[in-house]
Amino acid sequence: MHFDQREQAALREVGLDTDDLRRASEGVTARVADAADDLEAFFDAGETFYSDMDLAHAGDGPAEHAVEHLDTYTHAADLRGWLRFETWGVAVTDGRVLDDDLVELTLDGRHGRVRFAADPEAL
Repeated sequence: MHFDQREQAALREVGLDTDDLRRASEGVTARVADAADDLEAFFDAGETFYSDMDLAHAGDGPAEHAVEHLDTYTHAADLRGWLRFETWGVAVTDGRVLDDDLVELTLDGRHGRVRFAADPEAL
């Protein structure tokens, strides 16, 4: 089940029973899987993307990236994966679609949360 013991106890205090908790947990799992599918589809739509990622030796404004693919996997509420650029890659620890033209990924390391768009104006 997605909820840890403290969360389960708090949810039971407000009136949810085990079946309610199970349904809610299944709902979280389904939404995470949907988000992973949507994020992969976003990056499958093109090759060049722009981000607000802070890169060493980069100029002002959006960074331009040649993205090969985003590969994700999920487990309960966890969304993880690998974002592969033309010459490097980075682990993804979470993500969400903000709108049709903009996504946000949490990248490992010094990058943190980064927004990506196919059009730099969407940033």
